[in-house]
Amino acid sequence: MLSLVIIVLLSYLVGSIPSSLWVGRYIYGVDLRQYGSGNAGATNAFRVLGWPAGVISTIVDLGKGLLAAGVIATIRVDGLPSGLEFWHIETVVRLLAGVAAVVGHMFPVWAKFKGGKGVNTSAGVLFALTPITMFMTLGVFAVVLFSSRYVSLASITAAIAFPSLIAIRKYVFGIDALEPSLLIVGIILALAIVAAHHTNIRRLLSGTENRVRSFRPAKGMRGRGEL
Repeated sequence: MLSLVIIVLLSYLVGSIPSSLWVGRYIYGVDLRQYGSGNAGATNAFRVLGWPAGVISTIVDLGKGLLAAGVIATIRVDGLPSGLEFWHIETVVRLLAGVAAVVGHMFPVWAKFKGGKGVNTSAGVLFALTPITMFMTLGVFAVVLFSSRYVSLASITAAIAFPSLIAIRKYVFGIDALEPSLLIVGIILALAIVAAHHTNIRRLLSGTENRVRSFRPAKGMRGRGEL
């Protein structure tokens, strides 16, 4: 039980690394939360600081999820709370580590508990657990993004698509390797991501949400002298 607590704590601390804020602060001398959407996430880093900052932030955020679910979760676990034994213990531990990393990203201890929306870190966690489903989910994200030019809509759609694809692959196509716990945690993560995008949803409904103007490498507001 102690090792499980250590896994969750370490995963939360890794997830708390505010990559976008640190890139903005230490490389560009900018507090990302004061510009663009004010969100401390990779999308705002792309928008405000340009593609190098956005790419770095995205890679780090994905890496946090991969590290938590793929590496930290391999610390020896002596046992789980009663009632969870009917699931595969290793999958459950990896999921708990992943959820802790996502919570850390959204409420980072290193940034006064004001973080991003958890999309990239969630993707990293789920890539570590079921890469085939995540590649399919990434396809959904790409289709929605390129057709609508709304990053937020693509993120929300992909978040909902993941548990839907898990359910279809497991219960329609009979892929037994997919644990039921993946479906449950996928639904929880989807609800958390949708909730984190509540302001974006309001803007989408009112027609005021920002669109991606071009898919060329972004220079950012800083590069256009708007800061």
